[in-house]
Amino acid sequence: MKTRSLQRVAPSAVLLAALTANAACQVWTCRDTVRILRDEPAGESKSVALAAARNEWEGFQILLRSDAPVRGVSIEPDDLQGPRGAALRGADAVLYRQHQLELTLPSYRNNNFKPGWYPDPLIPFLHPLTRQPLAADARFKAVPFDLPANETHGFWVDIFVPPGAKPGKYRGTYRVTAEGRDMAKIAVELTVWDFELPRVSTLQTALGSPVERMRGYYAKRAKTGKEPEPKDWDAVEAQVAHEVSRHRINATPPAALLTPQKEPNGSYSFTTEQVNALRKFVDTYHVNALQTPHPRSAVKDPEAERDKLHAWLKAFDQMAAELNRPGVTFFTYLKDEPNDEEEYHYVQKWGPPIRAAKSVVKVMVVEQTKAQNEKWGTLYGAIDIWCPLFPLHDEETAAQRRALGETIWTYTALCQMKPTPWWQIDFPLLNYRVPAWIAWRYHMRGLLYWGGMSHWSGVEDPWTDPKTLDRRKDGKGLLYQGEGTLVYPGRAVGYDGIAPSLRLKALRDSIEDYEYLAMLERAGLRAEAEKIVLPLAESWFQWEKDAAAYHKAREKLAALIVKAKK
Repeated sequence: MKTRSLQRVAPSAVLLAALTANAACQVWTCRDTVRILRDEPAGESKSVALAAARNEWEGFQILLRSDAPVRGVSIEPDDLQGPRGAALRGADAVLYRQHQLELTLPSYRNNNFKPGWYPDPLIPFLHPLTRQPLAADARFKAVPFDLPANETHGFWVDIFVPPGAKPGKYRGTYRVTAEGRDMAKIAVELTVWDFELPRVSTLQTALGSPVERMRGYYAKRAKTGKEPEPKDWDAVEAQVAHEVSRHRINATPPAALLTPQKEPNGSYSFTTEQVNALRKFVDTYHVNALQTPHPRSAVKDPEAERDKLHAWLKAFDQMAAELNRPGVTFFTYLKDEPNDEEEYHYVQKWGPPIRAAKSVVKVMVVEQTKAQNEKWGTLYGAIDIWCPLFPLHDEETAAQRRALGETIWTYTALCQMKPTPWWQIDFPLLNYRVPAWIAWRYHMRGLLYWGGMSHWSGVEDPWTDPKTLDRRKDGKGLLYQGEGTLVYPGRAVGYDGIAPSLRLKALRDSIEDYEYLAMLERAGLRAEAEKIVLPLAESWFQWEKDAAAYHKAREKLAALIVKAKK
């Protein structure tokens, strides 16, 4: 592939055929990781130039604003025609309309808050798994959409570059229609780079189980007579697993697949059926990390019952050998945020006996590598996977633990300590893309988040109320808009399951960005990649705020990968 094909195409090189049915209506595009609010004026980008590797998703926004109402707006994608007869089918593009939430109050510590209508939930045009039309009586529909006067509204377009796609430029047109008539034509160009992202991501994720959260959510609502539980939980589980894996996030298998049976002789084992079902799940949804049950499900005292504990762990060793997926990490979530002496002693008691078994099951604790209080002692020798909060990462002690073969993950929650890329709806959308860059910069290998991506229980309706974690009382206290959520209940848009968000799209892009960096690291080019990354991702407290800079850096990383292949 020639080097010039890696260069960014200037917008002026791609034409917009503006067949405007209503001259007062403006249509524009945006490929950057930014959120366009309802009251923002029209932009100037009349085309979009994208780039992606094979086996990668690439998204962009189509925005509209009109001086007068426009009825029946929709998007019609054409095929993107590529080199030597190749094409990316328009029918394979995944389209959404951006639903907006009104935010009148800021999340805690958001000093730059702007009241307004924030787009976040994404309403799919079609069922995300079956690709069939959605229920006609859905509360919210993607299209046709009636655009109100003097309001900015948007659509999200996802294009997937399949494995084996020919490298080069693909060009086509996306038509914006109103009541079936062309209102505008947007020229789309996508450069396919001559390399392919692996099927299984390098960055490991543990963002919880939306299905598990949904079971509790709908059981509670059914009990109070608000709405029934889903009739087909198997279909819900399939849709959820498909949706999160499509965003390169680990799906959570049914708990029964990771629960060993106790044998009469005191050993534990997994059946062939369990192993085969788990292998199918791992392969179908590209899983790279599996959370096992907590060891306390087998023993009450890890020291007094060490033999029993090790017999339980041995079952996972045997199962992992039969599974034969060496890239999958098994871990137990031993303790969440041990913040006092008693909780430190808990980790000190449980961690060493588990690690002494030298099992495939690794011990994860959500804690930083530097001890909180020297009087409590350290957790060294008790942990395999450390998971510090963004601002609590200690580079010196983390490097020491990594040198001993231990692993560092990271996580965020609320708005704690010095400002980092906090995850609430009213903070910049870029905050969901930046952490993977910073994580790679610090040799971190995993990302954790709480709430199962679906902490909806704090509000009556997540589609109209973003205050998912509201600790205020009598109007005073801490509020976190969208905390613990990355997806929305699919029922409101015509199916049982989950609907994605703009934040989930940004997170997916960040995991794909991390893959570029991991590929370069495996190729022995970490130093070259760091020259591109460090100016953008200096630390958890200092990062580039210009979203366009990450696209430019990504293009430079792609050029390094292509060059390394030659």
